[in-house]
Amino acid sequence: QVQLVESGGGLVQAGGSLRLSCVASGRTFSIYAMGWFRQAPGKEREFVAAITWRRDVTDYSNSVKGRFTISGDSAKNTVYLQMNSLKPEDTAVYYCAGKSSVIGRYESWGQGTQVTVSS
Repeated sequence: QVQLVESGGGLVQAGGSLRLSCVASGRTFSIYAMGWFRQAPGKEREFVAAITWRRDVTDYSNSVKGRFTISGDSAKNTVYLQMNSLKPEDTAVYYCAGKSSVIGRYESWGQGTQVTVSS
């Protein structure tokens, strides 16, 4: 079992930046990849970005590519999401997730952190 705790959310004006952090604990040796997802009110949860834990291969949704950067520090069991040029449509609860295999689902989820971008 892997436990995930996010932090770093908040209120920011459009065009501003925020950095989210997610600290993993428990069976961290089993982590294959970590990801960030978000869910806006009335919408389904959507993929934002992911990174493989040991090879640092990254993937991004088209809506955030070029603005967001995912990075990881395996020594600290922490994954980050640097969000620049934020837009009001980025407003959502952001969730950190982890999975133990390349083809499996994300099995571990954090509690979420609210990001609000004002226009």
